[in-house]
Amino acid sequence: MSKKGEVNNKPKVAPSTHLIAGGIAGFAEACTCHPLDTIKVRMQLSRRGKISGQKPRGFIATGAYIVQRETPLGLYKGLGAVVAGIVPKMAIRFMSFEYYKAYFADRVTGKTSPSGVFLAGLGAGTTEAVVVVNPMEVVKIRLQAQQHSLADPLEVPRYRNAAHALYTIVREEGITTLYRGVALTAARQATNQAANFTAYQELKALAQRVQGVDELPSIQTGTIGLISGALGPFSNAPIDTIKTRIQRASRVEGETAISRVVKVAGEMFKQEGPAAFWKGITPRVARVAPGQAVVFTIYEKVKGYIEAAKAGEFNVRDHDNSS
Repeated sequence: MSKKGEVNNKPKVAPSTHLIAGGIAGFAEACTCHPLDTIKVRMQLSRRGKISGQKPRGFIATGAYIVQRETPLGLYKGLGAVVAGIVPKMAIRFMSFEYYKAYFADRVTGKTSPSGVFLAGLGAGTTEAVVVVNPMEVVKIRLQAQQHSLADPLEVPRYRNAAHALYTIVREEGITTLYRGVALTAARQATNQAANFTAYQELKALAQRVQGVDELPSIQTGTIGLISGALGPFSNAPIDTIKTRIQRASRVEGETAISRVVKVAGEMFKQEGPAAFWKGITPRVARVAPGQAVVFTIYEKVKGYIEAAKAGEFNVRDHDNSS
């Protein structure tokens, strides 16, 4: 490992490596944690509160209600939209993070300060939100909001699957609907990835220094990812809840992005109280934290395998050329 003031001679990781490793990691995370995301969305969309006089359902109760009413498959509503977007999302996240990280790096040592890593995380989160996450989430939330039983063939939902939801939304409401709440999504993703990458990079570097190693075992990578992944949801829960409500609603003529945010936030506070802004925080943390543990563990492993395979290929070529 390079000391302060020394030039960082570690070879750069190819963009294709981030694409493959990030895509595989994201796919594993989506399949593992999606039920928790569905529960979170249902809790955020719930209107139970002060005005209704009904006590909001908790995390376990919401999940049990979905399973009872819609079968266990109901927990996986919207998974198609997530899987369809997870490869470009993770590729853009890791590739843009490395790009911004290099941009903010010291020109002599090649190392990036914690503040630079934080800014790189902000940039990566904003980039992925605009390019992939917001359209994907509009489709996903519309599917997750449908409270129909997948076991009853007579219950025909408005949106049959991710492709049909995308087509219907664009046809009936216009393509701009896919970017409803994009500012809030960008704010959420930016703060998520800023906290996530900064904590992960710093904790990883600390563990490497203490143990005097360049590569950490998977259990340590997963634990660091778990800790770093939990920071984002606590910092931006109100943003995420308002965003979910906005993306669930149909387009209203004459409304601007700011007026929608003010209207939704005002109605939530008046009708449901301040606690409404933190609805779904338990399943969100329960989803995001282990999700980041899965992402970073698999990402680091797959990246290591790809880089090792490339190194082996280059060694074979070098040997053949020297023969």
